[in-house]
Amino acid sequence: MKLFIGEIVEKTAYLNEEESHHFAKVLRGKEGDIVHVTDGEGSLAEIEIYSITKKRVEGKVLNIKREFEKKNYQLHIAIAPTKTIERLEFFLEKATEIGIDEITFLQTFHSERKTIKRERLEKIVQSAAKQSLKAYLPKVNDMVKFNDFIKQNFEEATRCIAHCQTVVTRISYKTLLQSKPNNIVLLIGPEGDFSNEEIALAESNGFTGISLGHQRFRTETAALQAVFATDWSLSD
Repeated sequence: MKLFIGEIVEKTAYLNEEESHHFAKVLRGKEGDIVHVTDGEGSLAEIEIYSITKKRVEGKVLNIKREFEKKNYQLHIAIAPTKTIERLEFFLEKATEIGIDEITFLQTFHSERKTIKRERLEKIVQSAAKQSLKAYLPKVNDMVKFNDFIKQNFEEATRCIAHCQTVVTRISYKTLLQSKPNNIVLLIGPEGDFSNEEIALAESNGFTGISLGHQRFRTETAALQAVFATDWSLSD
């Protein structure tokens, strides 16, 4: 299955400019080809291409599936970016393949990286979604200061902060998942962990301290461990 990202309007689908270029110039696609398109919001359509122009490829919708493989939970991971960008990109790719809904990058006291290139990271997410045939594209947010993030309104979300401070009360993430939460916001810290002040501030704003196991993981490994555990515990 060849999957592209675009817009689906009633019986017509449109590839965006970048995807149109890839279809026409790289893959040498032609009118009459049958491909699949997702709007990134759960719709997956099989289409027949009938128009190819320089900036847009259009197709007729042959059939469409709504809420294609929709999960029964929402997972938002806020992570302090790693110093080595390849490690962060690896996390984004694998987390998208497994299943994640939203990603935010945190600027913390011990952060090793203070800037990101969101457009590049969005492309990695889109590529991983197409490769793994996902109809839902994770939302990629800009960098935000830790203090600003935890004060946001997360409505009824189960909020938790993963850290390694054994002198502070924590519960196992697997134990937390036993309550079957359907909306989770999880904070993952930098290599130097969250500061004691950040942990205390998070807890005062409704975040529960959690442990991801006895091992001390790298940042991206801890985040992937959380994604795996959530999918394993909550997926149907």
